[in-house]
Amino acid sequence: MHLLRLDSDGQPRLTLCSELQAPKYAVLSHTWEEPSGEVTFKDMSEHSGNNKPGYRKIEFCGTQARTDGLEYFWVDTCCIDRGSSEEVSKAINSMFQWYRNAEKCYVYLADVSTSSGADREVWEEAFRKSRWFYRGWTLQELLAPQVVEFFSREGQKLGDKESLLNLLHEVTEIPSLALQGLGLKRYSVEQRFQWAAKRHTMEPEDKAYSLLGIFEVSIPLIYGEGEKHAWDRLQNAIEEQTERERRGKLTTSSPY
Repeated sequence: MHLLRLDSDGQPRLTLCSELQAPKYAVLSHTWEEPSGEVTFKDMSEHSGNNKPGYRKIEFCGTQARTDGLEYFWVDTCCIDRGSSEEVSKAINSMFQWYRNAEKCYVYLADVSTSSGADREVWEEAFRKSRWFYRGWTLQELLAPQVVEFFSREGQKLGDKESLLNLLHEVTEIPSLALQGLGLKRYSVEQRFQWAAKRHTMEPEDKAYSLLGIFEVSIPLIYGEGEKHAWDRLQNAIEEQTERERRGKLTTSSPY
């Protein structure tokens, strides 16, 4: 996987790491700008893109990671080579685990401001309405990491998954124990689908692909197949996984 680190001038630079020997790292969770406004893998490889609106988020993540004593950090916009379908497929099928393995996940809320003050009553209404809660990919980014911290667009820390637990439960309708890391398999397939029901993605197929980690399944990515076909393949993979687990339990419980 590709990670970022700040060089001696404080500029983010890509570095390739083995997943099995990856250093401790932070991850960024955010909502995408227009694609043309995001810093891409190509931009980062060419040491460009710092004039794009999305660069601000990368700077924030690198600075916050350094403050927290973490040398490396990961941002999806520029750490995945989207010119390689093989890399995109691997990344999406691995992403839940990448977020889970992170030391910290920083949620950057571009539509929540603390310019008028950092008191909760100032930002809570905007927090509840943030588009971050209605994007498909951010569901796994909320559930997978152990430590999730929320920040305003000014970089002011609003709280973490623990201190904001009741508020997060109210906004997402996800059980508090699931938010705290209780195994997702304790919840039915129907419950987990319900958590994603109000969320949207830029690509129609991503409504299915963004749930792979939630259900612990993998499928090949076929952009252009349409939402229905992607959804059908996801459901088939879930059914096959459920059947394998059922057979495994029967084998384990058999006295012969």
